[in-house]
Amino acid sequence: MIKMLPLTTILPFAQQTAPASGGSGFNPTILLFYGLIMAAMWFLLIAPQRKKQKEQQKMISSLSAGDEVLLAGGIYGEITSVRPDRLVVRIGDNTKVEVEKAFIHTVVNKSGQTADKK
Repeated sequence: MIKMLPLTTILPFAQQTAPASGGSGFNPTILLFYGLIMAAMWFLLIAPQRKKQKEQQKMISSLSAGDEVLLAGGIYGEITSVRPDRLVVRIGDNTKVEVEKAFIHTVVNKSGQTADKK
């Protein structure tokens, strides 16, 4: 006949041990650690992205006819008219394209201003 060993002698982690007296096994410092991780993610990732989106939205809302812009595809052009959902941009002598406002990357030169020459 084969004698079976108890499971607790084979696997030490299978032993049932009670927590120390007065302790519930809850460690409040882990909450502090997770809170610090979330705060770091907010300040390093989320907050700068929101600031950049607000600046982009402000730039798009201030566009007007005559502004020279750089489109997301790398094409320079001049805005000829502003519509509620899109812009008409002149990119050549007789070439005009309609683009969505979100495709404006930067404003190169506002209307009425001259470019800085260094």
